[in-house]
Amino acid sequence: MNFKNRIVVISGKGGVGKSFVSSMLALALAELGKEVALFDADLYGSSTPQLLGMHNVRLYADEEGGIVPAEGPLGLRVVAMNLIIETPEAPVVWRGPLASRAIIELMAMVKWGSGDYLVVDMPPGTGDIAITIAQLMPQETQAIVVTAPNVLSEVVVAKAVNFAVSAGLRLLGIVENMSYFKCPHCGKETSIMGKTGGDHLASKYSTVVLARIPLDPKVNEAIDKGVPYIIAEREGEAAKAIRELAKKIVQIVEQKGNEKKD
Repeated sequence: MNFKNRIVVISGKGGVGKSFVSSMLALALAELGKEVALFDADLYGSSTPQLLGMHNVRLYADEEGGIVPAEGPLGLRVVAMNLIIETPEAPVVWRGPLASRAIIELMAMVKWGSGDYLVVDMPPGTGDIAITIAQLMPQETQAIVVTAPNVLSEVVVAKAVNFAVSAGLRLLGIVENMSYFKCPHCGKETSIMGKTGGDHLASKYSTVVLARIPLDPKVNEAIDKGVPYIIAEREGEAAKAIRELAKKIVQIVEQKGNEKKD
């Protein structure tokens, strides 16, 4: 994996919109002129192809037997289980050790090429597959923890943060998804999912809140239309937050890279 920067997106549990954040972040980085690949490593709940509008797309092997990433929107290179199995509805029924071996073989067979950023949508939790991927990642791999107000508890955040640290990943910070809802008519912000002290938790675990992404009904509308949300709704509140997140990550990661060169 000859990428200048690698970012794994993790969560303490499922249902927080981790795949949405991963896929839209990858697109936002591509909009900034970066060469980006997205690896959907959630074997059991692969959903990034649907979020990217990549219907009826499949991965194929080249003449040498290597797997060529599919081309997504904005030139994004995408590898996902849902681009391999016969239909997106087909379940992947593998025990942990078999799934871990499958991940190792898949990562080895893919002809990733080179680029600026590899974004990895990790499976939720801290099980076999997550451990395997973390161990395969080169040093200096960065991590983002995605959570939501209704599960933004010290226990959940602590699990994800401690996993990142124990796996040798460099924690960039926390992304609070579904953080609030902004009324399109009056502009009032409402904490529909609950309100918690994200800054307090970030401080406790020596990290930062990178972004607060609001709820936006247009996200589901974009998925139904088969168009990536940040492309379909360029002026959406969540789209703006995701673009700011991408800019912040580029600033942090590339500034660190320049400091090391100096």
